[in-house]
Parts: sequence; C-alpha cells; structure tokens
Amino acid sequence: MKHNDNNGYKLYKRLLTQTRLYKNIFIVAIIGMIIHAIADTSFAALIKPLLDGSFIEQDDEFLSIMPVLIILIFLFRGLGSFMSNYGMAYVGRSIIRDIRKDMFDKIIKKSSESYDQSITGKLVSKITFDAEQVAEAATKAITTIIKDGLTIIGLLSLMFYYSFYLSIGIILIAPLIGLFLKIMSSKFRAISRDIQKSMGQLTNTVEESIIGHRVIKIFGGQEYEIKNFHDVNSNNRSKNLKLIFIQSISIPLMQLIIALFAAGIIYYVTSANYLEQISVGTFMSYLTAMIMLFAPIKRLSEVNVILQRGIAASESIFALLDSECESANKGNHEIINKIAIDFKNINFKYATSTDLVLKNINLNIKAGDTVAFVGKSGSGKTSLLDLLPRLYTPISGSIFFNDRDISQFELGYIRKQISYVGQDFTLFNDTIINNIAYGELNKAKIIDIENATKKANAFNFINSLPDKFNTYVGQNGILLSGGQKQRIALARAILKDSPILLLDEATSALDSESESIIQESINTLSTNKTTLVIAHRLSTVISADKIIVIDNGEIIETGTHEDLLNSNGVYSSLFNSQFKK
Repeated sequence: MKHNDNNGYKLYKRLLTQTRLYKNIFIVAIIGMIIHAIADTSFAALIKPLLDGSFIEQDDEFLSIMPVLIILIFLFRGLGSFMSNYGMAYVGRSIIRDIRKDMFDKIIKKSSESYDQSITGKLVSKITFDAEQVAEAATKAITTIIKDGLTIIGLLSLMFYYSFYLSIGIILIAPLIGLFLKIMSSKFRAISRDIQKSMGQLTNTVEESIIGHRVIKIFGGQEYEIKNFHDVNSNNRSKNLKLIFIQSISIPLMQLIIALFAAGIIYYVTSANYLEQISVGTFMSYLTAMIMLFAPIKRLSEVNVILQRGIAASESIFALLDSECESANKGNHEIINKIAIDFKNINFKYATSTDLVLKNINLNIKAGDTVAFVGKSGSGKTSLLDLLPRLYTPISGSIFFNDRDISQFELGYIRKQISYVGQDFTLFNDTIINNIAYGELNKAKIIDIENATKKANAFNFINSLPDKFNTYVGQNGILLSGGQKQRIALARAILKDSPILLLDEATSALDSESESIIQESINTLSTNKTTLVIAHRLSTVISADKIIVIDNGEIIETGTHEDLLNSNGVYSSLFNSQFKK
C-alpha cells in the first residue's frame, strides 16, 4: 500500500510539472481562488454584525451599509470564481493539447515492432480518454483542492476564533476522515484502471468494426460484432457504475460524520445554556460557517475520484511517453546515386514469435540490379525487405550499403535512399496531390508531380475526376478503386526517385492491360536503381538480373530466369504451374 501511495505521489508530482509552462495564468487562477475563499469566509463573518449590530443593537448606520457589503462580497466572489475557473480551464486544455502532442509524437516515432504488439484501440484511448483524465487531475482537482481547501481553512479559522471550545471536536474527527479518504483512494484508483482498460477495448472494437465492415457484411459477422460490442460496452458501464456506487456511498458517509458533529454542537449549545456565554450573532455566524463547510467538503470528497482517475491515467500515459523510440544513429552522410546491398548471415524473428522467420540469409545485390524474390506466402520475402529501411532489426547478422553497415547510418538517411510500393498501398484521407507529394516530398514542383503520375499511368484518371489533383481519396483511399490506389502509390515512389526501390506485389491490384503498362513504367523507373521485387506473377520478374527463391525463411535457389528454368527446381515448378496450358 505504501509503495502504491508513493508511486501515486510521484506520478502526480510529475503530472503537475506540466503546469509550469503556464505558471503565470496558473498564479492568476490561484489568486482568484484566494479571493473566492476570502469572500465566502467574509459572508459567514458578516452574519455576526448583521444580527448583533443591526437587529439587536438597532445600529442604523451599519444597517444602511449592509447591502453594499453583501454586494461587494459577491462581486469579489464572482470575480475570483471567474479568474479561477477560466484560468484553470485554459491551463487544463493546454495540458491536454501538449500531452496529446507528446503521445502522438511518441507513437509516430515508435518502432514497427512495437506496433505489432500494440492494440490500436488502446493507443487511441490513451490520446482521447486518458489525456482528459490527466488534465482534470492536474487542473480541476487542483482548483477544488485550493479553492475549497482555502474556504474550509477560512471557515474553520472563523469557527475557532468564535469558539475554540465548540470547535475542538473537529480536531478529533480529522484523523477519522483522513483514514477514510486513504482507504477510498486505493479503491478509486484500482477501478479507474479498469475503466481505462474497458475504454481501450471499446475503442478498439468500434475501430475494427468500421475498418473491417466489408468482411463483417460478407461473412455475416454483424451479430457476432454486435454481441462483442455489447459485452465490452456493458463491461465499461459496470466499471463506471462501480466507481459511482463507491463514490455515492463514501461522500454521504463523510457528510454524515460531519453532520453528527454539527448536531452534537447544536444540541450542546441549546441544552447547556451555552448561549448565555456567546451572542446570538456569534452563534449564528458560527452555525453559518459550519453549514457552509458542507459544500466544499463534499467537493473535496469528490475530487479524490478525479485525482485517482488521473493518477491511474498518468500511469498509462507516462508508460507510453517513457517507452523507447526507434534507435537513430547520428551523422551526416553523402548523397549516393547507386547502392549495392549485402545481406550477411541474417537471422530474424518477430518479438511475438518463437521461430526464426529468416535463417542465415547471405545475399549480394549489385548496384543498379533488379532482384526478384519469389516463393509461397509466408516464406519470409516481405520480412526480408522490411529489414532494409530498418523497420525491424535482425537478431544477428548485418546489412551493408556499399560495404558500410546500415546500423552505422542515421535512420532518416537510410530511408531517404529507399522508395516503396507495397501490396497495402496505404493512402491518407487527403487530396491526391498530398498523397503523392507526401512527407518530405511536399516541396516537389507540380510539373514533377504530373510527370510522376504520367509514368505511373495515373495522370488521365486523375484529370477525369471533378477536383482533379485536389480530389480527396477518403480513409485509406476508399473512394478510389484498387488499381487507382496502386497507381497513386507508384507515382509517390516515382516522385521520390531514390537509389533503392522496393516493390512488394506492386501490380497485384491491376488488370492484365494496366499491369503491362505499369510494368513498363516500373522498368523505366528501376533503370539505374537497385530494385528489389516481390511478385507472385512470375511473368513480371522474367527480366530480373537475379531471382531469389525463398522457402521457410531460407534461400534455396538463386539465378536468372533461364538458369532456374534449366535447373528444374522449385522455381521451374512454380513457373510451369502458372503457365501450363
């Protein structure tokens, strides 16, 4: 328990450091809280002169200024409330923006391997739900603690000033309230963690159902997905209700303790002739201060839920922010026009698997050569290509660009040398021109973009669209056909014009006629480039300088098309099976 409390304290302390960037506004907000607390205490204190001076002593002069005093008190109270509420809201929304930015920056820079082990919905939930909880803990909780805390201190001070004897009981019940809050804190934080997990499951279920709507419809998965969502949605409801149940019990219990104390005070005063020792105004002012304690104490009881929810969320957020990004060695490197690639003793497996995906790969690719990789699905072809831009790191062995180990190069530099067209041909919900001139290509000239689309056989269909190059493609290019998306992806690679070209099933979504046209573009594009091609259609790799046959993560055959056909091995069997009459 102590360890958890210390950990929670450290997390909250780190969380509060986020407010330093906005310390001036934070200070203004705190000044507003102080003004608000003074105004509340002043109102309770005003009851004594109002009763004693105005009604009992009939002080006409004081009676005439009483309305002005009440107006001034509530004017300052309103000003203080505005300063604290708006100031803390400004700080809170700024913290949410900053935390979300930091989390998104971290997610973008994480390794591909970390994506493989992450659930998308949970990452989205961190940025949406968890960030809100953290900001509430850093601002709304602080507002309540300071404003209501100062109000309670002011009112208690007034009560002790009027009667130390009557107020001594507060000292006796304080440890009981403190113990009660400590027990509730651990329960609130544990349930808050469960709520965050359930939010991640909820987000992930919705996201998967939207992305996979075609499969769901075609394979009749609606009822299954509806039931799945109902389960996670009900789980989220039950966790939230559990939190509200405990909160709804804890706050009235605390108020009951204070009410019992107040009832005891009133009973004692009215039954022990204590009123003879104090004036009516003093007692009513004391009683008003005691009654006014209920609201801030209630809010302080509720803020414990916000605090524990924020601390639980900050555990999740800081775990992400403290995680490692892709390793990127520093250094400036010369521009290279041609790159030879060497794979030496490469062994690789994914973090989630136990078996090697690539086994003892040794391969030399000359600068400017076109090398094709063939083999059945799951043999390791795509995994091999993914090692070049260092999306993954081999567990042993090295990859060399022109006899230099790529682990010595800056990560960004390596990726500048590589263009890529994959079978997934990812497009973003943006215009066609922004999808082609994406990332570091956004400064490309329009003439170069148009030439790239012409080489990719995309220029004509783009200009037939109502908004031409400014047409939005929808999420992952949903508004385009498969062939159109692939041509856009190919145009992007052509525009980059890097010395290394990776093609993973780059013509798989095209019909035979379009494939023939695109293949010509690819042949032109790959001239003087080191090109690595993965293709199931062996007709597209006949002219490759070298063909590599991979099976079960191992290279089993190497040679030209003619050499491999004459050897009557695996490649020959694959080729004959595709072209047999």
